[in-house]
Amino acid sequence: MDIRKQAEVDGEKRGPADPGADGGAAKAAANTPTAAELRLIHRFTRRELRAEELYVFRVILCDNETDRDGERFETAGLPKLAELFVGKTGLFDHSGKSGDQVMRIYDTEVIAAPGRTTGAGEPYTAVRAKVYLPRGGTAEELIAQIDAGIKKEVSVGCAVGLAKCSVCGKPHGREGCRHQKGKVYDGAVCCRILCDPADAYEFSFVAVPAQPGAGVIKRRGQTEEAAERWASVRAEELEALRELAADGRRYRGELLRKARRAAGLALPQLPGGLAEQMCAGLTTEELARAAEAFESQAARGLPLRPQLAPQGEAQATGVAGFKFG
Repeated sequence: MDIRKQAEVDGEKRGPADPGADGGAAKAAANTPTAAELRLIHRFTRRELRAEELYVFRVILCDNETDRDGERFETAGLPKLAELFVGKTGLFDHSGKSGDQVMRIYDTEVIAAPGRTTGAGEPYTAVRAKVYLPRGGTAEELIAQIDAGIKKEVSVGCAVGLAKCSVCGKPHGREGCRHQKGKVYDGAVCCRILCDPADAYEFSFVAVPAQPGAGVIKRRGQTEEAAERWASVRAEELEALRELAADGRRYRGELLRKARRAAGLALPQLPGGLAEQMCAGLTTEELARAAEAFESQAARGLPLRPQLAPQGEAQATGVAGFKFG
């Protein structure tokens, strides 16, 4: 299952908030990589870059808070998800264009907020990424927008192996789970818990977040999307479909018996087993037409006359036909 989660650029300061007497130098230092960070960045570059050539910032990718779509990441899966995002590229609006590759994640970490709990009562936990991009050229406009808080919201694409129900623990909408997201069961709001991270794709700057701090946009493959649509069908609708299917099976059974009986009357020389095989391979519509055709053919030879049937009106009223001599 492919997922897009939205969050925003982390507001944590990395250096002096006010340039003061140092002017622009102190401000630049706030988003300049340290020597240790340079070593991490150089794992993804073709040459060793100087610290002043790079701009770095941090971003919250996702957390374990329930979002507006009624979903949340399982806390236990966040460390693995953090590892999967290392080295992934940054885009704009998930364009998928290589020309939009302007930044890359060079490190991630799982962070907690002491004293803060989620709506589910768990300690708040998030995945925070460290991102770098080269200074100069068109990147300066992006850097200015990040510093000004214009470019703030990001959306990330990832894949998870399971979306389970927070109420029953089963795969949501499957294997007997009929709980609906957003509804209250025994005092708790049902949500889908995203478990077993399988892959991470990219992250993008986007215009509108789905929720404060951690939003969500879905991206699913065709197979998963079809499965999710089926899983979302209400229990009442499923029951109605089952009843319609049962009615259809009964109707076809009646047609089959009707066609088989009419075939036996229309073609008495045809073995009964062969007639049944012929009818069984037909669609329901074809079976209905065949039954009508067999009945029409059989009607030409009906009604059957008994051996002692009267031979005319005179016989019906007199006994002349039975006199001797």
